Amino acid sequence: MRIFWIKLFFLLFFLSILVRLFYWQVVKAEFLQAQAEGQYYTDIKVRALRGNILFSDGAILTSTNPSFNVFGQPKLMEPDKITKNGYLLAKVLTEDGEDIDDLAKDFINKLSQPLYWVLLKKQVSFDKKKQMEDLNLEGIGFEQTSNRFYPEGSSSAHLLGFVGFDAKGDNKGYFGIEGFYDRELKGIPGTLRHEKDAAGLPILIGNFLTSDAKNGKELILNIDRTVQFIIEDQLKEGIEKYGAKAGSVVIMDPKTGAILALAAYPNYDPEKYTGFPKEYLKNPVVADQYEPGSTFKVFVMAAAMNEGLVTPDTKCDICSGPVSLGGFSIRTWNNKYYANTSLKDVIIHSDNTGMVFVSKKLGLDRFYSYLENFGFSKSTEIDLQDETDAEIKPKKEWREIDLATASFGQGIAVTPIQMIRAVSVIANGGYLFEPHVVRLIKDDKDTFEIKPKIIRQVIKDSTAQTIKEMMVAAVEEGEAKFFKPKGFKIAGKTGTAQIPVAGHYDANKTIASFVGFAPADDPKFVMLVRYDQPSASIYGAETAAPTFFEIAKELFTYYKIAPTE
Repeated sequence: MRIFWIKLFFLLFFLSILVRLFYWQVVKAEFLQAQAEGQYYTDIKVRALRGNILFSDGAILTSTNPSFNVFGQPKLMEPDKITKNGYLLAKVLTEDGEDIDDLAKDFINKLSQPLYWVLLKKQVSFDKKKQMEDLNLEGIGFEQTSNRFYPEGSSSAHLLGFVGFDAKGDNKGYFGIEGFYDRELKGIPGTLRHEKDAAGLPILIGNFLTSDAKNGKELILNIDRTVQFIIEDQLKEGIEKYGAKAGSVVIMDPKTGAILALAAYPNYDPEKYTGFPKEYLKNPVVADQYEPGSTFKVFVMAAAMNEGLVTPDTKCDICSGPVSLGGFSIRTWNNKYYANTSLKDVIIHSDNTGMVFVSKKLGLDRFYSYLENFGFSKSTEIDLQDETDAEIKPKKEWREIDLATASFGQGIAVTPIQMIRAVSVIANGGYLFEPHVVRLIKDDKDTFEIKPKIIRQVIKDSTAQTIKEMMVAAVEEGEAKFFKPKGFKIAGKTGTAQIPVAGHYDANKTIASFVGFAPADDPKFVMLVRYDQPSASIYGAETAAPTFFEIAKELFTYYKIAPTE
């Protein structure tokens, strides 16, 4: 019996050894091999070049320049030269406003560490590298990398976004195109693997294994360089002229959803983004929410007409004076009233009481349905990273007064990109498009085209034509008629929305806007001009409208559009 237990013990002992050997040699083999290779191999990341971003005509909007990371090898540097070398480096690498002594101390501290390799400075230019090489400093080396280059300076800054660093110190796109298309632009890094000795230094006759980096893809935009220049120039001039706190302009092709130009002020330099306030970095065209004011009236009118509830000749029977509703009194913007006015004149005179009449005909259920169909309840899916959703409260929380005020664009929030897309529905005959900034994505082998995408038909073509004619009449006979270029048929609508402050509206602070399209019969472009708190005048007809028409004049010349009237 004793022999049996001894045999069993040795059998189990040898089985346990076999199991343990199987675990280390089979189950954990790859892990142990990787650990072993880590002891005698070093991997160096080979950075991929970030892809270019081009205007629609192929001109460079953003490119990549070679740059260099400066590193030190403290163990290869004589201790008595560390201080001298630190000051020499600081003298070359000091940027504007930097203190040489502080930068030198930082370099000296890093070079005094018992390390084989330490990073001293990122993204140094070729000229700076040449200056340091001429100093012939021992223990100082350079690693080639790249940095973003912006030939147009701050042009299109809010479209582009910028390239910063992530938590690992790698380049990463933030905001705009750089953020949205970061994966496509950054490419795939390669690897250089070489054998090292016990001190961590490369063995020159050892094995070298490489995998090539795949550079980032190239983006070709819908943005027209000339149109972009025109709107930036006119917007800057308008902000100064009207004393506005901020402003933006966006232009879209209503037949495709292509964004042709987009600009906002104040803006920033993408190459030196850290020197600007954080609030400058967001793109207000896709990130700002605002109450649209009277520009919103055309959508409510379109909804009621599309349902067959009213016509342009329908008479308003509550427009002879202020409308009392739920304890509130709704007035016109200028306290002028027109008894039994037609709905065409309601749009021309921007009559708030007339829009209350239309909203009652429409009702909350249908109003809310069209609100969603025009695309105001969610993001547009534009290919820019920083888009936000406008806050539309649930239908069950709406009161009668909410429907009334929303009919003339107060008490409801939209984003500028939602607004211009919705107006495009009227311009193109009733269809809602998905807006796009990028037209083509290219790499070494393939080209991917981003084609126009129709989301849905919102209104009938006949309804769109009717609203279009009402908007043309609003331009011809409304408050902004004196600024309209002669001979051109333009559809448009002004907007002046008071800004809510601490639970009430400030009568002296407004968002002044003008939205429209031209030529009205065959629209080439839809444009939204928006000023935040203009001081020269609070009204869109006296600020945003003149800027709209000045830009339109230049676009007529650029697109070779002849007057028709």
